[in-house]
Amino acid sequence: MKITPEHNQRFAKMVFATVYPLYLKKVERKGRTRAELHQVIEWLTGFDQEKVHDLIERQVTLEKFFAEAKLNPNAQLITGVICGYRIEEITNPLTRKVRYLDKLVDELAKGRKLERF
Repeated sequence: MKITPEHNQRFAKMVFATVYPLYLKKVERKGRTRAELHQVIEWLTGFDQEKVHDLIERQVTLEKFFAEAKLNPNAQLITGVICGYRIEEITNPLTRKVRYLDKLVDELAKGRKLERF
């Protein structure tokens, strides 16, 4: 699948507060917890639960969310397919970061052990 500039712009303008409940619903539906979701978010971004809450309250876009993040140096090791896109082939830095988070949430929901994060 080809990622278009419009696709990248949609991600940039998306508000984290609208995405977060979807992540939470996904992991809880699979028997995982909010705390586990926060552990994954913190591993990738450095944001603790208080900071995540602040970002939600401020209604930051994903562009701002990742601009404030201190991405884990091992994030580039996240590979595979998410939503039909191969992560390692995504050239737009923001879209790649969003897909990193999507992939981690997906792996958590699938039962991956947290020690691997």
